[in-house]
Amino acid sequence: MNEVNPYQSPPAAAADAVTVVDGYIAGGRTVDAGRGWEWIASGFELFKKQPGIWVLLFVVFAVCVTLVGLVPLLGSVATMLLSPVFGAGFMLGCREQENNQELTIEHLFAAFKQSTGDLIIVGLLSMAAMVAILVPVFLIVGGAGLFAGAYGGAFNFAAMGLGVLLAVLIALTLTIPVGMALWFAPALVVFHNLKPAQALKDSFLACLKNMIPFTLYSLVLLVLAVIAAIPLGLGFLVLIPVAIASIYAAYRDIFFTHRSAS
Repeated sequence: MNEVNPYQSPPAAAADAVTVVDGYIAGGRTVDAGRGWEWIASGFELFKKQPGIWVLLFVVFAVCVTLVGLVPLLGSVATMLLSPVFGAGFMLGCREQENNQELTIEHLFAAFKQSTGDLIIVGLLSMAAMVAILVPVFLIVGGAGLFAGAYGGAFNFAAMGLGVLLAVLIALTLTIPVGMALWFAPALVVFHNLKPAQALKDSFLACLKNMIPFTLYSLVLLVLAVIAAIPLGLGFLVLIPVAIASIYAAYRDIFFTHRSAS
C-alpha cells in the first residue's frame, strides 16, 4: 500500500536539514545501524519542545492504565485492548509536534475517535498471542512442579528450578516477536488505515529488517534506564516520554523514503 506522505520532514535531529521525506514504504526499509541512536535523539527533540506536557501526558496515561487495571477480572484484559489506542494517540501527538503544532492532553485520547475498532483488534490479537505463549510456559512449570512433588529430593527440586528457568527463557524468546509486531502497529493503523493483521505483519517485518539498529537502540535505552532509576526513578518521567516519541521517529525513518533536496 503506497500513498503520498501528507506530513512534513522530521526534526533536524532525526535527519539532515536537506533531507526530504517522500512516499510510504509498505513493510518498511532497512536503515543504518546508527539510526538506533538517532531515534532516541529525535525523540528527545520532540520531548524538549514541550517537556511539561509530555510528563503530564505520561502521568495521565499511567493513572488511566492503573485505574482500568483495578477493575476486577476485566481490568487486565481492558488494559491490553486499550494500550494500542493510547499508543496511537501518542503517535498523533508526535505528528502534531513534528508539524510545529501544540501537543495537548487531548492527543492521548485522540485515537478513541479514529480507527478505534481496528486498534482494539490489534490489542485483542496481541492478547491472544500472549495467551498462546503462556500456555506452554505453564505446562513446563506445572510439569516440573509435579515431577518434584512426586519424587522429592534435592535433585528433583533442582530439576524443577531448571524447568522454571527454561519456561522463562521460552516466554522471553516468544515475547520478542510479539513486541516486534506491536511496535509500529498503532502508527500504521492510525496513519495509513491498515487492517490490524496487516499492520502487525508490516511492523514485524520492519523490525526484522532492522535488527542491528534496534539492538543498538535497546542497549542505549537500557543504559538510560539504569541512569533514570538512580534518582528514585524520577528519571523515567523523562525517559519514558522520550522512548515513546522515539517510536514515532523510528516509524518515520523506516516507513518513508528519504532523499536529498535538490
